[in-house]
Amino acid sequence: MHLILVSNRMATARTITVTPKLILGCLAGLFALMIALSSLFSYVTVRHAAEIQLPFLQKLIRAITFEDSQRNQEYVKENLKVMATKLGEMQAQLIRLDTLGDRLATQTGIRPQDLKPANANVKDGRGGPLILSEEVTPADLSRAVEELAHQVEVRTDTLSLIESQLFDERVRKSFLPTTLPVNVQWNASAFGWRVDPFTGMRAMHEGVDFPAEVGTPIVAAAAGRVVFAERHPEYGFLVEIDHGNDLTTRYAHASKLMVKEGDVVKRGQLIAEVGSTGRSTGPHLHFETRFRG
Repeated sequence: MHLILVSNRMATARTITVTPKLILGCLAGLFALMIALSSLFSYVTVRHAAEIQLPFLQKLIRAITFEDSQRNQEYVKENLKVMATKLGEMQAQLIRLDTLGDRLATQTGIRPQDLKPANANVKDGRGGPLILSEEVTPADLSRAVEELAHQVEVRTDTLSLIESQLFDERVRKSFLPTTLPVNVQWNASAFGWRVDPFTGMRAMHEGVDFPAEVGTPIVAAAAGRVVFAERHPEYGFLVEIDHGNDLTTRYAHASKLMVKEGDVVKRGQLIAEVGSTGRSTGPHLHFETRFRG
């Protein structure tokens, strides 16, 4: 492209050839000039505002900074208040948890005072002049949270001990023969001295007889391990279960055995059926509970 310049001051017209390189050079120079002017303005107005007498700019910067600081402080205060409120609620819940733990401890036979630290029985005396509390600080809140965490840990250990005691008690009860071995309403012959039905003589009856039809289910009165399950000369088909702690039960005169020696049975599990085997006058279950033989 050619540009022809004509002027009264020039004797002759001048021609300028416009090339892409010239255009790019001009644009680059213009861009560099804009960057330089912008940097110079920023440096002069911000860094040397006081020197060039621009107090309004300083006031604007201080106002913006102050507003941001105030906003941040209010935000922190609100958060601290909310966290302090939550902490108070958790402390109240911890007190209710203590009450529940004391009740559970009493039910398991543990004295509540035995679960508390050694110095817990010392009366907590408090007093002093009244000084109103200041606003909660992050350091105060952090200390309170650490103390609460320690208290929760202590309560967790306490409830774990109570849980262990309850579990032991539940296991112990599961091995006590407290379930009726047959579903009948009454027994024909109680424990103690009686007239023997075969000899007519006074003899000791070491169990309880439950009359029932042949085939009536016989269940374990408690959990345990079968130590005898076969025919006995006098008991007939007999099942004997060891429940631990020197306690055993016997189920005699059965018509059919459902377990064998060495089996582990649960409370209420089917172990035999009513019959009239052995020394028996009719279908019934002879049931015995023995301690140390």
